[in-house]
Amino acid sequence: MNVPGLSLIITAFLLVTARGDLSLVQKVEGSGSVSQITIKLKGDKARVEVTPQVTTLIDRKTGDMLTLMNAQKKFVRISADKSKAIVEMANKYSGDPAATAEKSMLKPTGKKEMIHGYEAEEYVRESPALKESYWIALQYPDSAAIVKQLQSVIPAAWNEVAKGVLDFRDFPGLPLRTIIKADGKEIISTITSIKQDALSDAEFSVPKDFQELKVPNLQELLGEKPSVAPSTKP
Repeated sequence: MNVPGLSLIITAFLLVTARGDLSLVQKVEGSGSVSQITIKLKGDKARVEVTPQVTTLIDRKTGDMLTLMNAQKKFVRISADKSKAIVEMANKYSGDPAATAEKSMLKPTGKKEMIHGYEAEEYVRESPALKESYWIALQYPDSAAIVKQLQSVIPAAWNEVAKGVLDFRDFPGLPLRTIIKADGKEIISTITSIKQDALSDAEFSVPKDFQELKVPNLQELLGEKPSVAPSTKP
């Protein structure tokens, strides 16, 4: 997984403690393609829709992450420990952006732009691995409550490996647009819709007609050969 991709995933998951439910839609542009990510939050539960075919459910309390394959009516359950191992492995192969990002601070550039009718100010953070640019709306309605709610979707087991990539506690307002540059690539994520309407519990549960698929050994999943235990024979 490359650095921009990892950062976007973590950004999506780091978007839960404020009262009320939240639905957020982002337009994601990069590598010549445009896609949409829908994030829904209800208490300690999160639902992330990256494509119509794949939906991810996250339980903040347990750290479990469920990936629903909608067309096949199947799902994969990844425990908190396996989730942490996957993020650690992604960091390993991408140069561990979190380790470098946490050394730099979010700084205002003074640049301003109107985004969806709200004035947004640019804040940036740079490290050897990547450059992050956030266009933050200081006067967005209920921005403080929304930003607080976008704090902790990420499972607690990920906190250590994800720290430094993105921390909403640093933000003075709501980031309407995020630009991440790394390895000569640029990914732009723009919030296009925010709703605080009540959400059904069913949206955060696996449909009854879905069947569970067992997750293979993590080393096999990542294409690594398991280490051979030493022989006990004399």
